[in-house]
Amino acid sequence: MKIVYLGSQVGFKALEETLAGKAEAEHVDASPDAVERALEGAAALLDASMKVRITNEMVRRAPELGIIACATTGSDHIERDELERRDIPVRTLREDREVLLGLTPAAELSWALLMACARRLTGACDHVKGGQWNRELFPGIMLKDRRLGLIGCGRLGSWMARYAKAFGMDVAAYDPHVDTLPEGVLRLDLEDLVRTSDFVSVHVHLSEETTSLLSRDLLESAKPGVIVVNTSRGAVIDENALLDGLRSGRIGGAGLDVLDGEPDIQSHPLVEYAREHDNVVITPHCGGNSPDAVAVVCRRTAEKIVETLGI
Repeated sequence: MKIVYLGSQVGFKALEETLAGKAEAEHVDASPDAVERALEGAAALLDASMKVRITNEMVRRAPELGIIACATTGSDHIERDELERRDIPVRTLREDREVLLGLTPAAELSWALLMACARRLTGACDHVKGGQWNRELFPGIMLKDRRLGLIGCGRLGSWMARYAKAFGMDVAAYDPHVDTLPEGVLRLDLEDLVRTSDFVSVHVHLSEETTSLLSRDLLESAKPGVIVVNTSRGAVIDENALLDGLRSGRIGGAGLDVLDGEPDIQSHPLVEYAREHDNVVITPHCGGNSPDAVAVVCRRTAEKIVETLGI
């Protein structure tokens, strides 16, 4: 029995340890052709990379496939028609709240992106690498007494609230699915939150409800100079409206770990903008990619494969 794995070596080692004596693990290059070939004889896929779109055709060519398990909270890169027809489950870390509660890398990157935008860090570093030394070109935003607005205040949003409080910030949140917000966090509706926040950080799962949740109308009503941070999914934000806001100056900056259409981003308009402007920082969906965390989530994901296949 073969289990196909996509992701880093750290996660693959966790899979091998979990499968010891039960099944064979195959570490596959994250390319569509390699994945399609490997799945043809696979009983399961453990996806810890999200780099390859798993298509209905790939599943159709995998007669032995019994489960796809993602070491991520999201799975929007997986087409579902053929999986649903064959009743093949897709498992994600959204089922594993207790495991996730102790993992902070995604929240830490969110905070790093906020800080990088507030201090125009990438531009300042490039300035010095170019042999220059003019601090007046890089005025920073003092965080104390500014408002951080959280769209989503679950696990990651709650960590962001803690970080913001430590920096002396005011914190507000919009989350209709959370009954009790962390102490000291003001509950606002989405319109008021965007209108009054100096920083807006997005921490929601992608669904029909949240697609383009941060819409053009909301972005156009945002507080002038607002900095937007998104480490959830690109499609949660109207990216065209975000770009227009950056060009007009209404939006002061953006820190993004996700883009709609990733990983095919060479000609993405926000990437093209970032090549010429230092108020946008984009990272390659690496928020959860800490070896410590990867080992934990891949081990748990491998356990679910073992449980589902009964091996």
